[in-house]
Amino acid sequence: MAAGTACGNCGGSCRVELRRVAGMLKGRSGIERRMGGSDQRRWGNWAEQRAQRLLRAAGWRVVARQWRCRWGEIDLLLAKPERLLLVEVKGRRRCGADGWGVAALDRRKWRRLEVTYGLWLAEHPSHRHSSLELVCALVPLPPAKGPVRWVRWG
Repeated sequence: MAAGTACGNCGGSCRVELRRVAGMLKGRSGIERRMGGSDQRRWGNWAEQRAQRLLRAAGWRVVARQWRCRWGEIDLLLAKPERLLLVEVKGRRRCGADGWGVAALDRRKWRRLEVTYGLWLAEHPSHRHSSLELVCALVPLPPAKGPVRWVRWG
């Protein structure tokens, strides 16, 4: 359906919405549309890399980064002897209603991560005896300044 065409079911009110969406997507490639825009993905990668650098400096070894399955994604999974650290990274430019991303850590998100980690572990059984700790890295994005905040989760 073209951006200026009504669907016929609503009497033409969808035409405005189609124009708005078409305007938002104008100039974006197909991959950018599917990923929610290149800037959002770029800043998410930047936040994950910042958290990863800090953890590697503290002696953690990266086991998985951006591991995906149909249930979700593991942002970072790091290891020390007999220990795994699963890191959910939230990057924000400012502290908003979600408190730098803390509000996104709800029961639904926890369940999805639990299933995702279970699938990852099924593919990597050598880690099944490692203890697991789950943390959230709250990373301020530029122009915000400040340290990464670490929140134990679960």
